[in-house]
Amino acid sequence: MTRHDFLIKWGVYTLALLLVWVLEVYVLARFPLFGIRPVLLPLAAAAVAVLEGASGGAGFGLGIGLLSCAVYPDANGGFVLLFALSGLAAGLLAQYVLRQDFLGCLLCSALSLAALDAVRILSRFFLREEALDALLCLAGREIGISLLFTPLVYLLFLWVFRRVPKRTHF
Repeated sequence: MTRHDFLIKWGVYTLALLLVWVLEVYVLARFPLFGIRPVLLPLAAAAVAVLEGASGGAGFGLGIGLLSCAVYPDANGGFVLLFALSGLAAGLLAQYVLRQDFLGCLLCSALSLAALDAVRILSRFFLREEALDALLCLAGREIGISLLFTPLVYLLFLWVFRRVPKRTHF
């Protein structure tokens, strides 16, 4: 793959990520489903990791972590590491354990959302901000609502995956 092909491929993935982020922040945040705002960035990390593998998933997860730290006030530097590790784990799972298809993406998305919510729950629980049962109930509802958007996110990144340059043969 040439450098030009590489830049086009990841540039188009970035544009698709921006579409997902705009949907999350500017559309779904205004119209919560059952009082829950879905979280789509972990779904994007899982989708790219399933399609591109471990190294692509880790790199894309790193980018998503940087984006989340830049635009979300409650995100801290740990989110960069969390999203990178989540992308790496999803890519490894899809490459060696699961299939690289929608069901693999759905399972990796659920695990990514669970990891994100586990970090949120532990930080709030240890700071004694909320009761554990309320946090777990909210996390379960958030994961369920967010997983409803997995087909949309997966199909967007699958479309990009099928249309971006692969290897150039001269």
